[in-house]
This record gives sequence, C-alpha cells and structure tokens, in this order.
Amino acid sequence: MGKTKRRYWLLKTEPSEWSWSDQEANNGISKWDGVKNKQAQKNLKSMTLGDLCFFYHSGTKSRCIVGVVEVSREWYTNEDDDEGAVDVKRVGEMRKCVDLKEMKRDKGIKGFVLFRQPRLSVVPVEEDVWGKVCDLGNGFCGDGKEDDCGSCSDES
Repeated sequence: MGKTKRRYWLLKTEPSEWSWSDQEANNGISKWDGVKNKQAQKNLKSMTLGDLCFFYHSGTKSRCIVGVVEVSREWYTNEDDDEGAVDVKRVGEMRKCVDLKEMKRDKGIKGFVLFRQPRLSVVPVEEDVWGKVCDLGNGFCGDGKEDDCGSCSDES
C-alpha cells in the first residue's frame, strides 16, 4: 500500500482569538477546535498527519497568511462535549506575510477556494496554489531554504 499524498489547507483565525504569537507561545502546538460550519468540519476531518496548513489571520485589520503549521493529530472528539478538533504544530513563519489583496491580484491563483468561499474557516489549497502563495511569501521558515528566516510580523 502506497503512502498517502500530502495535502494542503488554509486555517483562518482572528488574531484576537488565536494569533501566530499564541501558536508559538504554546510550544508551537495547538488544538484547532471551535469549528461549527459543517463544510469546514468536513475539511478538518479530511486532514491527515503531515498535511501542511497556511495559518491565516482574518478580521478587519489584516487578512494575510502569516505562517505554516502541520497536522500532528488527526480528527478526534472530546468525550464531554462531542466537539471535534485536529492538533497542529508550528512549522515556521512566512518570510513575508501574504496579504489577501496580493493573492487576489495574482492571476496564477484565481481559482483559490478562499476567494470563492470567503467565510469558510478551513479550506483546501491546491498544490499549485500552495506553491504560488509560498513564492509570494518568499517561502516559510522550515521549508528547507533557511537562508533568511525573518519575521513577517503581522500581529494586529
């Protein structure tokens, strides 16, 4: 039986609720829970160990990808409240934050699900879109190109 192909996702969070700084301060590991939308839950349930996710700050002040996390525990439910979650761990910060406006201007990622379903908090990312967004952000710390790991600094 062959190895499953890595998939890519985008996880949205309001920086006032859970920011990249919170993720880092928590030893880089967090439980991604509180997702109520059925389609977003279905996407969480589809995640497998090792999948990579863009960490996206949403809200009124800024809308941008600030980092990358990896799925470290697949979908599970809490016994007490039946709420589901996945665990994610920090991989690294984007070398340059990738703003929503910048992504929308790029013709190479026109079909990005984020643009078609902007209210969905967990969306799949096609491999070609992942690569293009990584290019826009000059990659991320932990991508094997460790020449410059500055901070994209979008803590709003």
